[in-house]
Amino acid sequence: MTDSLASPEELAAALDKTGYLADDGLATAGFLALRMGRPLFCEGEPGTGKTSLALALAAALDRPLVRLQCHEGIDAAQALYEWDFPRQLLHLRALEAANDGGIDVETAERSLYTERFLLARPLLQALISAPCVLLIDEIDRADDEFEAFLLQLLDEYAVTIPEYGEVRAATPPLVVLTSNRTREVHDALKRRCLYHWLEHPDLVREVTILRRRIPGIGEALARQVAEAVHRLREMDLLKPPGVAESLDWANALMTLQRDELDAASAARTLGAVLKYSEDLDRVRAKLDSLFS
Repeated sequence: MTDSLASPEELAAALDKTGYLADDGLATAGFLALRMGRPLFCEGEPGTGKTSLALALAAALDRPLVRLQCHEGIDAAQALYEWDFPRQLLHLRALEAANDGGIDVETAERSLYTERFLLARPLLQALISAPCVLLIDEIDRADDEFEAFLLQLLDEYAVTIPEYGEVRAATPPLVVLTSNRTREVHDALKRRCLYHWLEHPDLVREVTILRRRIPGIGEALARQVAEAVHRLREMDLLKPPGVAESLDWANALMTLQRDELDAASAARTLGAVLKYSEDLDRVRAKLDSLFS
């Protein structure tokens, strides 16, 4: 599939078939990441479609998706591999029983550190199953040490396991890193990547997304929801709504069999689009002006 995509426009069309609408800049960044074999680093506000991009790329390219969700304190062992110690112990006991306790130590050790007992975590799984799409989600939640660990993997698409040896991807995975910019990611990591900043979609594109993703929604309701969300994003909110919240809001209204969004229906369904009590209070106080 990758070789058949000759331009950013063709990648955009392939993504469009999965339901993901990419603008020219994002389609170009994705195409270059594919052709140049470089990771794609996507930053932007929550809800702008960074994670969804990786899922759409996997679907469009017909590749498996391997996802690593970063969090505070994540380390190489959690992301790369670990040994299955319970099975190794059972294996040793089986060897002892089969040889009446007289097993060769070196032979036993070699038999313990084989693929049979290796538990591949997302990063190792991506190297083994490549070509695939590797999503390293919310890298800004990880710490500096984990970032440093990633540098070799992104340079060489290979890792060395001391007891096992080197594992190198036969075909490099397409790597998508995302960040909500809760902290700055180091330049050393960014230098290894192509970079793209994702904005919230404009009004026309958001209406199109709503109509694509929610079967049966009318043009009028889709436009009303998109316009209301855009107005909410202009307010001083703790958590401005993203596209996911737009979809939730529209789905909530459809579930209540509403075909229009007014102040009354908005008041009943704000919990679908706003996630902080302070934001709810601030918006409820201005509902009449927002929908006048």
